Amino acid sequence: MRESRGWVADEVDHAGRENLDGDHAARYDDKEDAGAADELVALTELGLDASATVVDLGAGTGQFALAAAEAVDRVVAVDVSAVMLDRLRAKLRRDCVENIECVNAGFLTYEHRAAPADLVYSRYALHHLPDFWKALALCRMAQALRPGGMLRLWDIVYGFEPGEAETSIERWIVDTASDSLGHGWTRPELEEHVRDEHSTFTWLLEPMIERAGFTIEQAEISDDRIFARYTCRKAR
Repeated sequence: MRESRGWVADEVDHAGRENLDGDHAARYDDKEDAGAADELVALTELGLDASATVVDLGAGTGQFALAAAEAVDRVVAVDVSAVMLDRLRAKLRRDCVENIECVNAGFLTYEHRAAPADLVYSRYALHHLPDFWKALALCRMAQALRPGGMLRLWDIVYGFEPGEAETSIERWIVDTASDSLGHGWTRPELEEHVRDEHSTFTWLLEPMIERAGFTIEQAEISDDRIFARYTCRKAR
């Protein structure tokens, strides 16, 4: 058993208030669509096949994990939020899904003990950690992967310059905020993200990814320079 590491950040403290709230978890699937089917098509074209093992870090209610389970051999759905995993477990019982393992852990505490994974997937979760911990989390992702394995990372990552932050953030909030708590994200929720969570700049995150042992094969930055999607490959 690993010795206690009292210096490691408590990821529950960084999980985001809403992700520990049962009411939020219950409406999450109406608020956010992971586009999982399209993701599976793209990842399959990149070599993901039916024999693969996938680790979904920050799996939430399991939108991607459930889609992946239909296409691969095994999925490990990891989340620090017990209430999110409860929602996923209910879906597994309802749909009789047997090839998803749920693990209540985080980027810094999940221990991958099986054969190395073929894909580590993480969508809108890494921003919960400050940059020091992001760098360590990325190294741990690399350790879980086989040589040549893929990392697919989505997040809120700022592609603008620091001096543009005020106008860029305000424009994003005005353009995207929803009036409904049950569909999309309201202005207070978006403001809370920027204020209390740890989204970083592309020019800080990308060197972290490479330092962890990945090659960035594709980087997609949204037109508003708020969102980024990375396809990365661990060195062989």
